[in-house]
Parts: sequence; structure tokens; C-alpha cells
Amino acid sequence: MSKDVSIIIPLLNEAESLPELTRWIGRVAAGAGWDYEIILIDDGSTDNSWGVVRELSAEDPAIRGISFRRNYGKSAALYCGFQAACGQVVFTMDADLQDSPDELPEMYRMVTEEGYDVVSGWKQHRKDNKLTKNLPSKLYNATARMITGIKLHDMNCGLKAYRQDVVKNIEVYGEMHRYIPYLAKNAGFTRIGEKPVQHQKRKYGSSKFGMERFINGFLDLLSLWFLSTFGKKPMHFFGFTGILMFLIGGVMAVWIIVAKLVHQAQGLRFRAVTDQPLFYLALVAVLVGVMLFLAGFIGEMVARSAPERNQYNIKEEIR
Repeated sequence: MSKDVSIIIPLLNEAESLPELTRWIGRVAAGAGWDYEIILIDDGSTDNSWGVVRELSAEDPAIRGISFRRNYGKSAALYCGFQAACGQVVFTMDADLQDSPDELPEMYRMVTEEGYDVVSGWKQHRKDNKLTKNLPSKLYNATARMITGIKLHDMNCGLKAYRQDVVKNIEVYGEMHRYIPYLAKNAGFTRIGEKPVQHQKRKYGSSKFGMERFINGFLDLLSLWFLSTFGKKPMHFFGFTGILMFLIGGVMAVWIIVAKLVHQAQGLRFRAVTDQPLFYLALVAVLVGVMLFLAGFIGEMVARSAPERNQYNIKEEIR
């Protein structure tokens, strides 16, 4: 059954915050007059989070729950939430009460009235530790803006709103939840906006993410950029790079040999080709070039055999 709004909340050991959060969302949704659902995804909690979800669902039919047998990560939770959502506008938010449900109505308006495909929250005034969260976050977001071309100040903000078509046409996996706007852009949803949102101090529990998320996030961003750019045309990268390396190595080798022959013909002092370190660098460049070209060729064969090679998102069709 279609709803106005779906609110997807991944959670891990957040039993204390769930009753307050769901009541808060309920008040906001009632005030907006929405037909809504809240989907709580328990990502392998070891506390009583799932028991709390059961109790809340029994009290309020708008609350649904999904429980994983073990911890799979936020991307897996969002993927399952997106599959289960039936709202015309889909929200995601964290379960730790740091995201304010009061922001939802305005984000809903931006999607339904202003035509945005994605609206991302921007925590302008963070309540986290400046040294361990704020500064790395600014560096991370600056790098993300440069690589993705999406001018968002806070791409990793958990509070986002999506048009239903977006969440049904993207696949979130690994740790790609940080880059859902980029996934949406690559799927053809280019109307991506931003809204400054209130950020609150954590009231219960502790953060589930450490400093390693910035390193992993940067590596994931490079992987996503490479796949989106060369995923269906690997020969364009590996083939070009391989040919370039092969030519550089070949030119170096020919230059060394010709120089040796010229010096020998003129009776000048010369070094044997195999005595020159540059010759071995040339050989390495040639071999690397051949291997890169073969890697591109194999990648092209794999890409052509992929079942999704001709899957395209059709916006509209007239018959």
C-alpha cells in the first residue's frame, strides 16, 4: 500500500533512544497530515533494541521492523529499507536523536514542490568533537565535492529525503551509504539539493564510528568514481594506460639502442645496452604496458558478459 512518507532508521544498540525518537516522528507526521510508516532496521544489536522495536510496533501500526541476524553495516540496512519502503518520499535518519524530525516537513516540501530528487541535510553547526569529527569531516567533504562534482557540504549526513524513484533505482552495498547522492547522480537523478539542519548532541549511548571511517570512506569514494567512470568501459582506462606505458618503454629502448649504434659507428666510447639501467626501466615499462592492456581486455570481456550491461533507467515513455 502506497504511503506519503517512509522513514527508514538503521540502528545498532539504540534501545534507549527509540521510544523518544518514534514519538517525536509521530508528532511531526501527524502535524503534517502524512500517511506514513517508520521502518526500523536492527543491524544485529546486542542490547534490547529488537525487543523495543517489537513493543513499539505493537503499540503503533505505522512502525515496522527488520532484524538482521548479525551486523552487516549501514549500507545493508538502508538497502533492505529501500526495498521495503512504499512512501512517495523516503527519508533516512539516524537512531541516536542527533537528527531532528522537525526538519522533515521542509525537506518533504523541497522534494514534492521544488522537484528535487534528493535533499541532503547539512549539519552547519555540529555538536561533535571539533578535532576528531569536524576537521576530518570538512576535509572528507571537500574531497568528495571535488571527485563527484556534487556541491554538498555534508554528503555523509544521515538525514536525507529521496523521491521514491531514486531509492528503487540504486543499489547500496559495502559502505556506499556515504555516497548515495553520487549513486543517484550516476543513475540519472541530478536534481540534488541541500538543507541546513539542526544537529543535536548524542543523548544516549556512544558513536558506532571511529576515525577509520574517513580512510575507508576515501577509498570507497575512489572505487565508486572508478566504477562509475570505467566500470562498463575498462579498456578506456587500462588500454589507454597500457598503450602509453608500452610506447614510453619502446621509445626509451629504441633511443638507447640507436644512441649506442651511433656512438659505435663514430668510434666514440659507448656502453653496452644491457649495462644501462635505463634499458631495464624501458623493459619494465613495456611489460607493464602489455599487462595493463591485457587487464583492460579481460575487463572488457567481463563487462560485456555482465547481465546488467543493457539495463537503463527510463524516465518516461510514450507509446
